[in-house]
Amino acid sequence: MSTPLRILGIETSCDETAASVVLRDEKGSGRILGDVVLSQLEEHSAYGGVVPEIAARAHVEALDTLIEEALLRAGVSLKDIDAIAATSGPGLIGGLIVGLMTGKAIARAMGKPLYAVNHLEGHALTARLTDGLSFPYLMLLVSGGHTQLILVKGVGDYERWGTTIDDALGEAFDKTAKLLGLPYPGGPAVERAAGAGDPERFDFPRPLVGDARLDFSFSGLKTAVRQAAQSLEPVTDKDIADICASFQRAISRTLKDRVGRGLKRFKEEYASVAQPALVVAGGVAANQTLRATLQALCDAQGFRSVAPPLPLCTDNAAMIAWAGAERLAAGLPADGLEVAPRSRWPLDGGAQALIGSGKRGAKA
Repeated sequence: MSTPLRILGIETSCDETAASVVLRDEKGSGRILGDVVLSQLEEHSAYGGVVPEIAARAHVEALDTLIEEALLRAGVSLKDIDAIAATSGPGLIGGLIVGLMTGKAIARAMGKPLYAVNHLEGHALTARLTDGLSFPYLMLLVSGGHTQLILVKGVGDYERWGTTIDDALGEAFDKTAKLLGLPYPGGPAVERAAGAGDPERFDFPRPLVGDARLDFSFSGLKTAVRQAAQSLEPVTDKDIADICASFQRAISRTLKDRVGRGLKRFKEEYASVAQPALVVAGGVAANQTLRATLQALCDAQGFRSVAPPLPLCTDNAAMIAWAGAERLAAGLPADGLEVAPRSRWPLDGGAQALIGSGKRGAKA
């Protein structure tokens, strides 16, 4: 489809309520016309993590107002919108229900097509909105729920090369912060503490480094952090800073090995790509130490490193709207109103689920 497209996006998969209007022009370039994100940080901080019932209730209370605000900022009305895109999974089922049902209601009332978007596809395609990236490229998705290395071949065409076999990287950050008594959310707290620490003090393990496969593992590293903290009790502020700095160093070295192998594979399989690119997406992509590690790795291997602006790394509706625009432009069919939310929804449906291979029931 070569005409300009205006898409309303809705995101409610976790603890951010978001709405956005995005324009995709006839040349395939994108522009965010209106974007609103409401964080629920205060509602969940006392619990040290996201409480699903509180999150769903907050989405219900805020979403209609946020959609109105996004439309106002974009200078358009619902009749000017070409399609509705709402996150349909993966995520917390209560929140997904709120966003998807709202999207269905608007689509039905306005006679607009509905796209039920995979949250991970939103991350996978964001670099095309921000940087105009061409297919194919490699994506490292690092968030509270996912750590994956994904080949992005086209809209709706993804191949998972690596995934975590236990904890996601964001989960490891959050649990380390909680263990050390740092505030929620854990990722930024650990990064701040690490800035004053000695990364050489603790020689933490670097799981799967040297392994030929491209998967990740962080549970052993998390255990090592706990053991180090317990051996020092009561821990001082200096101990906490050193543990955080050493923790980040271990993760940086792990990513250098894991992702480095992925870059080599990409060059072997896609030697004809003139300017190969690695996209880093997800909330953990905001960590400046990890960004610097990946930038240096890309420089060494001749890859372009693409990291979207920080607001587009965390959960947002602009990426959902853009994914809907890409699907509409590619001629992919809209979803019927019977489409259901999915708490688990792998981007590469053919990939084997690895989480739980040693500690809990397998899940995608």
